[in-house]
Amino acid sequence: MMQKFIEAGYEIVDFEAKAEIYVINTCTVTNIADKKSRQMLRRVKQQNKDAILVAVGCYVQVAREKLEEIEDIDLILGTKEKKDIVEYVERYLVEKEKINMKKGNGIALLPIGVFLVLYLGLGILFEYVLKIPMGFYNVPIVVAFLAAILVACLQNRALDFDKKLEIMAQGVGDKNIITMLLIFLAAGSFVGVVGRSSAESVAYCMLSLIPARFSVSVLFIVACFVSVAMGTSVGTITLLTPIAAAVSTASGFDLAFCVASVMGGAMFGDNLSFISDTTIAACNGQGCEMKDKFRENFWIALPAAVATLILILILSFQTEIQGRVLQPYHLTQVIPYVLVLIGGIVGINVFVVLLTGIVSGAFIMLIGGHTTPVEILKNMGSGVSGMFETCMVAILVAAMCALIREYGGFDALLSWIHKIFRGKKGGQLGMGLLVGTMDIATANNTVAIVMANPIAKEMAEEYGITPRKTASILDTFSCVFQGVIPYGAQMLVAISAVNELGGEISAFQIMPKLFYPMLLLLSSLITIMRGSDRTGASKSK
Repeated sequence: MMQKFIEAGYEIVDFEAKAEIYVINTCTVTNIADKKSRQMLRRVKQQNKDAILVAVGCYVQVAREKLEEIEDIDLILGTKEKKDIVEYVERYLVEKEKINMKKGNGIALLPIGVFLVLYLGLGILFEYVLKIPMGFYNVPIVVAFLAAILVACLQNRALDFDKKLEIMAQGVGDKNIITMLLIFLAAGSFVGVVGRSSAESVAYCMLSLIPARFSVSVLFIVACFVSVAMGTSVGTITLLTPIAAAVSTASGFDLAFCVASVMGGAMFGDNLSFISDTTIAACNGQGCEMKDKFRENFWIALPAAVATLILILILSFQTEIQGRVLQPYHLTQVIPYVLVLIGGIVGINVFVVLLTGIVSGAFIMLIGGHTTPVEILKNMGSGVSGMFETCMVAILVAAMCALIREYGGFDALLSWIHKIFRGKKGGQLGMGLLVGTMDIATANNTVAIVMANPIAKEMAEEYGITPRKTASILDTFSCVFQGVIPYGAQMLVAISAVNELGGEISAFQIMPKLFYPMLLLLSSLITIMRGSDRTGASKSK
């Protein structure tokens, strides 16, 4: 390696001297050798904090993920890359210089501000001034984004309109955007085929098998399973809230307690499901496999879910109970959901998984006499149509963000973020707050993720955060905020469902009992502070 640097015109200095580039050839013969390699890598930056640190050798091959946790390392090169070490170093120096030379342009972020003012302002007006039910969701989000894109097109007179159209087309034509759109449509088709009766069967089956005292805990578990299977928190809440009200009436449990348990379980699945809008948006926006994001998320969501279940059980044993809910059900309808869940966890191609769910769902529904071929086709069409707005939002955001990036808006934002958040842990926290802020402003966690995706991707590159980790943070934090805001679709749908049944409940009665989103936030923060990735990575820093 030394000879390669000499031939390229570099001067080799003693290791104890101050150098501009340090190359550490690591060893992994014993545990002691591993430890010495890590110590040496950390020691180098003490000699020159501005130096380029390169890790090569045996330890890189067997423990790359551990080295990626060391923030000071600039390049991690395996055996195959080692022979071209000079080229990798010089390429890194060029890219670093480009980054340093980039000038941010804060005014380029104006389109995002325009969208937030329009959408949030009209939402507040409709919801709280004009008292329109579901006011936030009567605001035409596509129109708000079109206005934002118009503002973006009026900026930067140095570029003509045709060039701006070309930039937007490149943003929309990104492979990840196209994949995201196709998965959205396929997921909509699947939900249309299986319908809600399958999810009801799961709920009533489990409620019929357990003692009444455990009915709220079962509601939470059922909501977790149904939302993972259906991929929609709003759909799960719409489906299970009437059942929660029935459980409250039959057993004597507090209505807000029952509804909040359903909402918590619904957000669990929204975060983990392979066919959830948020999962699709986060994974494809960051270019990671769904199974990798699932594994990353699972170890954040599981402790929060277990803690929530324990808390529900404790409160359940403090309540006087009466009876149970008994309703007929069709257990075979659960099979398509199970197949999709298993296929996703195993890592089968998402399109194959969804096709399996659609075919098996159609077969079971037809054989069981639950529907007709004509109705299946209509339901598939309805499911796909239900995804159109989400698809349009993804397209418009991609176009808008392409212009903002070209104008230097993201560079300015990254510069501001760097001043506030330091290191990899700070970068992860910054991502979480970014998508959380977007969610508070839009009251839509999918839209929040789609908007945050391009910014988060650049943050990930700057801070050395893996795509799966970035996708996990975006999905998790968006679900945390979406699960508790009083004007979110989840809360409004739950309240509306109770009111339609003749009951009365407010968001402020439900919010103190939303244990899962609160515990999910705690679990997320602990995971960030621990600084651990659950699966290995292959991307060099």
